Amino acid sequence: MTISFYSAQSYDQTYFDRFNTTHNIHYIETRLDEQTVGLCAGSDAVCLFVNDHASAATIQQMSKQGIRLIALRCAGFNNVDIAAATAGGIPVVRVPAYSPHAIAEHAVALILTLDRKTHKAYNRVREGNFSLDRLTGFDLFGKTVGVVGTGKIGAVFCEIMLGFGCKVLAYDVVENALLISKGVQYCTLPELLAAADIISLHCPLNTATHHLINAESLRKMKPGAMLINTGRGALIDSNAVVEALKSKQLGYLGIDVYEQEENLFSLDLSDTIIPDELILQLMAFPNVLITAHQAYFTEEALSEIARITMANIDAFVGGGELKNRVVV
Repeated sequence: MTISFYSAQSYDQTYFDRFNTTHNIHYIETRLDEQTVGLCAGSDAVCLFVNDHASAATIQQMSKQGIRLIALRCAGFNNVDIAAATAGGIPVVRVPAYSPHAIAEHAVALILTLDRKTHKAYNRVREGNFSLDRLTGFDLFGKTVGVVGTGKIGAVFCEIMLGFGCKVLAYDVVENALLISKGVQYCTLPELLAAADIISLHCPLNTATHHLINAESLRKMKPGAMLINTGRGALIDSNAVVEALKSKQLGYLGIDVYEQEENLFSLDLSDTIIPDELILQLMAFPNVLITAHQAYFTEEALSEIARITMANIDAFVGGGELKNRVVV
């Protein structure tokens, strides 16, 4: 099978070449959209990442070009018109879980960095400044942590925070009995927002969770609380967050995802003017920490992404069951 691999980076080729034994992969640095869909001509399948856009019009063009499979090398699928793919007879498969520990641990890294200001201390020491002025942090022990979404990633994050000696509150449409047995307390979202010193988002993006954190929910938070998002960028209304930071209602913000990240993340813009006023505002705050969608970026996760993606493709070629097919 010939596969057009969109949004390809050097590390993608390293890991996918390791797990690919039979297929011809055409690595394409460009993202998929209506203008670049022609690049997959002659292929049997496309492999997509989070910032590729498979709209109904794009899928229609893929179908005309003979594409028979859309293989996502990520868990989320909100960037693919699943109904259009189904109507066109093109199965969509994904990687539902690769390393929940990688993302949960990155969320903890954001918390600790914002709290203890290690990024600022590192830069100071390199400049010969050994002052501790304005580096005061707080103990995590005894703090109340609110976890929105207790799927595989959220559950791992809960257990890590319990290990720090935190009180862990959780909100999810489905409660996890094992987490409850370990001390996690489920509550309503308003109760979580009001009580938590730290709030971490681990829920999927859908119509119910789009801008879950908005002006109203920010007002319900404890003044000075920390907000962490390693889920999806659009879980947060970034404009509302900027206003909450200005008013000091929100004390800290750590994000690994951003609503307009497709125009920024994975790109080297160091020699250009960044064309996004909103992220420039966020970057200007001393209590904001932004990473460029790297929470998943570990040896274990990259290996698992490549392995499962290739297994999904092999199952399709062999006529086997598509265990990771997206069905809505």
